[in-house]
Amino acid sequence: MFLNDDFLLSTETARTLFHKHANHMPIIDYHCHLDPKEIYENQPFKNITEAWLYGDHYKWRLMRANGVPESHITGDASDYDKFLAWARTVPKTIGNPLFSWTHLELRRFFGVNELLNEQSAPQIWKSVNEKLAGEPFKRRNIIKNANVKLVCTTDDPADSLEYHRLLKEEEQGFSVLPTFRPDKALNIDAPGFPDWLKRLEAASGRTIASYNDLVEALRSRVDYFHDHGCRLSDHALDILRYKAGDVSELEDIFRKRTTGEVLTQEEVTVYRTELLTALIGMYREKDWTMQLHLHAYRNNNTPMFNKLGPDTGYDALNDLPITASLSQLLDRAECGAGLPKTILYSLNPKDYPSLLTLMGCYQKETPGKLQLGSGWWYNDTRSGMRQQLTLFAEHSLLAGFVGMLTDSRSFLSYTRHEYFRRVLCELIGEWVQRGEAPDDEDLLGGMVEDIAYNNAASYFGFDMK
Repeated sequence: MFLNDDFLLSTETARTLFHKHANHMPIIDYHCHLDPKEIYENQPFKNITEAWLYGDHYKWRLMRANGVPESHITGDASDYDKFLAWARTVPKTIGNPLFSWTHLELRRFFGVNELLNEQSAPQIWKSVNEKLAGEPFKRRNIIKNANVKLVCTTDDPADSLEYHRLLKEEEQGFSVLPTFRPDKALNIDAPGFPDWLKRLEAASGRTIASYNDLVEALRSRVDYFHDHGCRLSDHALDILRYKAGDVSELEDIFRKRTTGEVLTQEEVTVYRTELLTALIGMYREKDWTMQLHLHAYRNNNTPMFNKLGPDTGYDALNDLPITASLSQLLDRAECGAGLPKTILYSLNPKDYPSLLTLMGCYQKETPGKLQLGSGWWYNDTRSGMRQQLTLFAEHSLLAGFVGMLTDSRSFLSYTRHEYFRRVLCELIGEWVQRGEAPDDEDLLGGMVEDIAYNNAASYFGFDMK
């Protein structure tokens, strides 16, 4: 039966592990893209389209594949017509995780057990929207009712963290903490870099007239974020190149960029290498966890990028080499003060063995200090999760894994944690069935509970409510 209580749980061991050990564990969503202002203001959604389809490029890509016109995806069609376009697409998504996620969200949040399609859409639209108008479906209550204890948003160094402060003062049910994401500092060749520098000057209260000024301004923001509960950094490194440089080179590169000269690729690489190395040292001092998101290939459709901008469904996997540059970066940090706790994600799963074997060269001091990040973006499918979990287990210690995250802009995405936990229990159950793991509920149940929640709670050093 579709999506019954034992969905994906193909063995008795899997069913026991999920129902007795995984399902009741709280959630730490340590990487997402929720807006802290939205969380704080706590408004109800006006309808299911706003909750489901605004900003969800996962759904947008499938709608485009189904021939839905852009007017009914990101354009000016009514919210109801956009919902109908998604409802017409859903029956064709069988085999894609969005078929399961769509119906899990309908069931877990709204008690809707019908399949979504063109015929059921009008009644589902009516019943779900009636519920969304109620108090239980304001933003914060959705988070609390999903058993979420902590959310880490993704924040620029120049952000004020105003809403994190207000939430800390007012919200008792869960915590919302910032994550330090200095991509705009590293992307010196981006057109918006000069304007971003002005924002950083205003936020830090410092004049930034040199490379050294920039480093010190970022250091002050690391201190500021730490004082506001931040314990993680995050970087999107779509292309990772390594080339060391000295102080005079860096000052010259910074001067050239801020006076309007065009930088060479080598100069950009030197700047990024040295600034990232400086930031890694700051993270180590604060005992933060560094997240590196590697190998996305972004904005492939130029006409649609010009029309819609980034993060609209036109990104793909990068297939460039990774080991040499990453090894140089990690080794440089280790030769200094040492690496911080580090989670390595790649959008291209071919990188997993390289990342795992490289991580094993730098493990020390902290259990699971270097980790392979959960199946990210195009890899948070059943097969992608199983591949990540299997390779993690084969090359490291899966029992120390900090588990799943949503990486989402949707308040309804917490069923992805349930989906992941089912996949985890399914996989372990198969190991038991094949005689690769003992049929020991205490041992395996504890492992599942740790991966679902306990490891994240201890590893990141959060101040939990």
